[in-house]
Amino acid sequence: MNLFQLALRNISRNAFRSWTIFLCAFYISGFALAMMLIVHGAEQSLDLANQRLGADILVVPNGSEQKVETSLLMGNPTNVWMPREVVEKIARLPEVESISPQLYLATLTNAACCSVSNMFVIAFDPQTDFTITPWLEQRLGRALNPGEAIGGMYVFTPPGEEGIKIYGTFVRLMGNLEPTGTGLDRALFISFDTAYDIARNSRTRAVEPLQIPDNSISAALIRVRRGNAAQIVSMKIEQQIPEVTAIDSPELFLSYRNQINGLAEIVWMVLAIALVLSIAIVDLIFTMAVNARRREIAVLRALGSTRRSIFFSLLAEANLLAFGGGMAGLALSALAVYLFRNLLVSSLQMPFLLPSLPELVFVLAIGILVVLAAVSISVLPPALAASRREPALAMRE
Repeated sequence: MNLFQLALRNISRNAFRSWTIFLCAFYISGFALAMMLIVHGAEQSLDLANQRLGADILVVPNGSEQKVETSLLMGNPTNVWMPREVVEKIARLPEVESISPQLYLATLTNAACCSVSNMFVIAFDPQTDFTITPWLEQRLGRALNPGEAIGGMYVFTPPGEEGIKIYGTFVRLMGNLEPTGTGLDRALFISFDTAYDIARNSRTRAVEPLQIPDNSISAALIRVRRGNAAQIVSMKIEQQIPEVTAIDSPELFLSYRNQINGLAEIVWMVLAIALVLSIAIVDLIFTMAVNARRREIAVLRALGSTRRSIFFSLLAEANLLAFGGGMAGLALSALAVYLFRNLLVSSLQMPFLLPSLPELVFVLAIGILVVLAAVSISVLPPALAASRREPALAMRE
């Protein structure tokens, strides 16, 4: 009988011990993976959202900071307005390299004149834009024509339709941007000209017209000249234009970052406590099991088994259970996060991006190694004690 067969036989002989170790590994690995996917995915989403905006500073109307951040992260449409002359005032600042205005619009809820209910639509100025235009130049080789649009990852043309209908006007989807895990994945990007055309047409084609106030914008994206601190430029903008709030890039989505950091601290604390308790439980169970099997181990020693083989048979037994429990926990956790991603996003009010397949495989491998290491540490003392016990003394006990 080899080492593996001996370990399997011992596992099948003691269901309580085996299930306890299996479940400890199952819960630890599953909980750790789920929390890691959510926390790391949320951090990655915020970083990608910042990169998608591509701005050093975001300027919005006073009091609308939270609404705009929530719209960009969760895809909840919002309507906020400020005078377009704000762009001209900011552009005069010597520290500003470029500035580009945007309009935040929303389709009607459950109206026949819109293909998608309550959809977040972002209009940009092709003449000054530095977020969508580089992608268009790379993928399309040109700017958007009137009536054309670019969508987030999850935007698509309804089957059988010639385009996406917005307030009675069809816009043609020309492509999809890379995923960010945020509301930007469900947003539709159009040019200012297309937005104004839709607004004009909506007076006769839609249940309710699209209202865009004259000479108004929703937000302005700013790039600061090299050598200038975005935080100082933000303060200067707010001093000169009191009716706006300037958010520099590191401060953008700050409330969400704080929420993620708080969640991460709680998760790692709970995980550390659970890991310590699991190690203690497995150590106790194996100590009891080794004491109960001391005569069996003594017989094996008397028949020629070495201390090394006894030690590794006990270690193999624990690691087989840990591997099985860990793999089951990781697989079920990954499947649950994938299937219930939208429910988690809406419940936590926090976006997160699922990892790519190579990243997921790497995380799974790390998870299994951690579980095996934890179980090995807990089994080490009783396994060493059992392997060093003299056969003659064990037989007389």
